[in-house]
Amino acid sequence: MEAKNSRLGTQIVAMRTNNEVMPLDQLNTASAEFSATMMPTTKELVFASGREGKKYAGNGEGFNDLFAIKFDDEAKMTGGTVRKLEPAFNTEDMHEASATYSPDGKMVVFARSNNGSKKGYLSVDLWASFFKNGAWEEPKLININDRTADDFSPVFSPDGQTLYFASGRKGGQGGNDIYKATLGANGRFTPAENLGPEINTPGNENFPAVAPDGTLYFSSDGHPGLGKLDIFMVEKGKVKNLAAPINSNSDDFAPFFTGKDMGVFSSNRTGGKGSDDLYMFRKKPLKLVTFYADGTLVERNDKTGETLPVANETVALFDSKGQKLQEVTSGADGKFSIKLDSAAANYSLIADRAGYFTARNGVSTVGRKPSQAELPSEMNDIKVPVTLTLTKIVKNKAIVVDNIFYDYNKWDIRPDAATELDKLVQTLNDNPKITIELSSHTDSRGKDAYNQTLSQKRAQSAVDYIISKGVDKSRITARGYGETKPVIKAAKTEEDYQRNRRTEFQVTKISE
Repeated sequence: MEAKNSRLGTQIVAMRTNNEVMPLDQLNTASAEFSATMMPTTKELVFASGREGKKYAGNGEGFNDLFAIKFDDEAKMTGGTVRKLEPAFNTEDMHEASATYSPDGKMVVFARSNNGSKKGYLSVDLWASFFKNGAWEEPKLININDRTADDFSPVFSPDGQTLYFASGRKGGQGGNDIYKATLGANGRFTPAENLGPEINTPGNENFPAVAPDGTLYFSSDGHPGLGKLDIFMVEKGKVKNLAAPINSNSDDFAPFFTGKDMGVFSSNRTGGKGSDDLYMFRKKPLKLVTFYADGTLVERNDKTGETLPVANETVALFDSKGQKLQEVTSGADGKFSIKLDSAAANYSLIADRAGYFTARNGVSTVGRKPSQAELPSEMNDIKVPVTLTLTKIVKNKAIVVDNIFYDYNKWDIRPDAATELDKLVQTLNDNPKITIELSSHTDSRGKDAYNQTLSQKRAQSAVDYIISKGVDKSRITARGYGETKPVIKAAKTEEDYQRNRRTEFQVTKISE
């Protein structure tokens, strides 16, 4: 078990959640501050502190009492003045801590120690008080305390029907365990129920908390963690460590949620004011990413091979299903920018110009979104570069289709050739007015008649493949030229022969 915990602990150290943690230094003192909750009727934050009163011999700090503060700015937890709760809740020679209120604010349950006069040490029990006739009644012990053990850190569920608490009573998993009891209509609780070995361990489980969505949280030194007490949540029946920065190698405990993904917890981590301190936590807002296709539209000069920017031309963006999403016009420098969806997706960009092959290129945001840690700002623009190239349609000018290879003495279409022929299918679909001849060429090795037959079979095989993809057979003709039209007439090297073994197409007709 220890080896497993050590291994999992190493994994937890490597984790870091998207939370930020800030000390509530206007509340913290050199004494202990811990176990925050909210009083529903006044919207005050209630917490325990040993800042006042006589010293407790057990640790040299003051006896813990209950305090409250009404923040001037609730969201930021700033401003306001701390007050001590009514004398009914605070005693001079006993600890009080961990208050929890029913949703209507008319019942409070809290933990109180005895004064040690009978046992020689301070045992802890759960007490309750009711708000009646404009005042809080004298607190009374509730019926789920165990006389032989400490019962402490109570917390109501959001509906006020269930009370969770920690207890060191016998019959548990070991150490302190988390229990729950249901509040009856008569104000009494049902017998306490241990939450079982999925949550409780031979170590200590303390300070349960229930988020507004009903998720259970608790503190433990028995589950794998970063050291001492860590805060955990129960997610789909599994216990999950909240990891840094909420957890540290010190004691981190007693979370309370003031809203969705934000709240207060307690810690004695280094850097505090002393003993336990209160810290605010909240999930950082997600940094957002906006993708843009950062495009350039150019025209290729066939004679020089240079490209020149194309101004005032329409560029259309299509999704992966071929649905047109938007259009933009290229600027004087051929530049254009199109905002893309924030989710990862694949797109096509298309530009049409009379007398030119349709310019098409893909742009993708898949796998391009940086991690939250890598993003520098709350809002981030990411530009994906893409170039569209317009090429003039010149009749009877040969255009090589790259990477069309055949096995020796064969003419069937290999998968790598099919990928390249699919691009030619796209060209024919993008340019519905053109009719082409597809030609196959061999090198000069082998007999002329054999090469002629082989090249014709290869050309026809490629044409049949293209027709099978939906291109009208009247738009494409197969022609085998054998070795009659070499690119390099005096071929000597294997590279020369490879250049002569090629597949080409040429536009033979442009419809009006």
